[in-house]
Amino acid sequence: MTTHLITGGGGFIGRHLVAELIARGDRVRVLDVADPGDGPRDLEFVRGSVLDPAAMRTALDGVTHAYHLAAVAHLWSPSRDDFDRVNRQGTEALLRAATETGVRRVIHCSTEAVLFPKCPDGGVIDETSRPPLSDMPGPYTRSKRLAEDAALAAAAAGLDVVIASPSVPIGPGDRNRTPPAAMLSLFLRRGPAFFLPCVLNFVDVRDVAAGLVLAAERGRSGERYILGGENWTLRELLDRLEPATGRRIVGVPIPTAVAMATAVGAEWAADRVTGRTPVATREGVRIARRSSPLDLGKARRELGYAPRPMEQALADAVDWLSGETASTRLRRKPLAGQDRVGPVSR
Repeated sequence: MTTHLITGGGGFIGRHLVAELIARGDRVRVLDVADPGDGPRDLEFVRGSVLDPAAMRTALDGVTHAYHLAAVAHLWSPSRDDFDRVNRQGTEALLRAATETGVRRVIHCSTEAVLFPKCPDGGVIDETSRPPLSDMPGPYTRSKRLAEDAALAAAAAGLDVVIASPSVPIGPGDRNRTPPAAMLSLFLRRGPAFFLPCVLNFVDVRDVAAGLVLAAERGRSGERYILGGENWTLRELLDRLEPATGRRIVGVPIPTAVAMATAVGAEWAADRVTGRTPVATREGVRIARRSSPLDLGKARRELGYAPRPMEQALADAVDWLSGETASTRLRRKPLAGQDRVGPVSR
């Protein structure tokens, strides 16, 4: 039986990839710093970091295909060095270990954010886009670009490596509240929905999982494939949220200067006061301003990739986020008729 390793298998995309592979009857092992907890019964789990050589050796034992998803996926971290340490150095460690242990194929999960030029011309972006490293908009994209460079170098040296570049994944189960889920959560709040006018490519997270498997089966070594869905402006996203929520959402566009000033203040507060993920980041604003429509033609032709319409993913994400919010509120609310002492049973 084919054995697949998923680094970062406890994350948003990772959980859906686990489900996709197990549904196919494959043997699946996850390497992650946190136990998936409620994963499938036959899922193998190795607790550890991609930077831990012993954990990596254990995780890769007998593996034929390694899906490398482990990364700092948010656009802010208390220590900016985490991006390079985990995203770049972690990728390099995985590639070295895969070479040493004879893994048949590595599928490296990158991001569409490294494809956008500093000064977009309004055209459609495909896999040929490769802005210089100096143009990356911040530490996250810089680390992901360097990780891609490492993957391409490994492929040139003989390791079978395919690069997959998901766009903005949407769907249920984003427990880590990655930037797409955090954005939707803000839009779902009562009151005006402030947004920076831009075009993003949204994709059902389940299509990303299916696309990663297709990349493993049909992708060409040393090649990159965009796993996207539909190109929407944020205004269009808000319009599509209304039927999913059953209420009118008032969108208020804001200028780039206002968005950047907000991000600067939010990052300052996160760095020096709260220690919590800020509502906006400078890198996020820069990515949004550079974002362009994506062309999925290569993945469609070579992989047979066929993403579904986004409305169901959006509805599922709204239902899941609404349930999480209601659950959080319930846990924080005292039971009727009881004193405000002790935690409410979950």
